[in-house]
Amino acid sequence: MINEIRTAQRASEFDKQEVQDIKETLKRIETYSILAAKNVLTCDDVALLTGLSKSHVYKLTSTHQIPHYKPTGKMVYFDRSEIESWLRQNRVATEQEIQERAATYVATKSR
Repeated sequence: MINEIRTAQRASEFDKQEVQDIKETLKRIETYSILAAKNVLTCDDVALLTGLSKSHVYKLTSTHQIPHYKPTGKMVYFDRSEIESWLRQNRVATEQEIQERAATYVATKSR
């Protein structure tokens, strides 16, 4: 009888944890859904979108390394398309692209 009670308690604890995990997952889905619909982003949104910390995003704005807007002089806003373009800058070539460039260079310079 005691074992059955303990088993029931463990199952109840497992169910509570499972419910909590589902709630957290739903909250993340809701957050990302809202973020996906936005074109004008806040610092928190940019941090979530890029994976950078909020303080690092602010540092990038203060050093003018990331495109941003300050319409009221205080709040910082970002344009989603500009942030996505900013993330894509400084592309690193693949090994194959480097080899192709080298072959092209050798072929044109050996003439």
